[in-house]
Amino acid sequence: MIPRLPPALLLAMAAPFAVGAAAPAPDALADGTQWAQLTIHERLIIRIPRMPAAARTALRAPAPAPVDWRERRGPRCLTMTSLTGAAIGRDGEVDLIVEGSQRVRARLDSQCPTLDFYSGMYLKPTADGKICARRDAIRTRSGGRCAIAQFRKLVPAR
Repeated sequence: MIPRLPPALLLAMAAPFAVGAAAPAPDALADGTQWAQLTIHERLIIRIPRMPAAARTALRAPAPAPVDWRERRGPRCLTMTSLTGAAIGRDGEVDLIVEGSQRVRARLDSQCPTLDFYSGMYLKPTADGKICARRDAIRTRSGGRCAIAQFRKLVPAR
């Protein structure tokens, strides 16, 4: 996690590089002090990869029997740090894999036709570190935005 620095500290660090600032005397740097410029960008995007089918079969010997999932009432929000992967299902559904091998299905407001064309998707982190239904969106690699309508918890059928 990138620490947040107070604005006063950032200004103090940037002061020597301000336009029109007097350059330090050459003997002021004789102690070996080096100056550098610091640029901070407030943009961070988390990429959730999707493993191609050929790579999945190459990693496992025999393929396990497909699991029949049943949907149950899901949470309103998930913490972003708990997400470990994703599986793209039918149009308008993305199964998010959460720590502990749990699955949560994200139902999207609209169909995302390019979601399964490229492998993976993006989630933009929020200030609270959560991804919430009816607030956040999944972004496709082609630039599309698909709002999340609701989360449904997936449990294996007996």
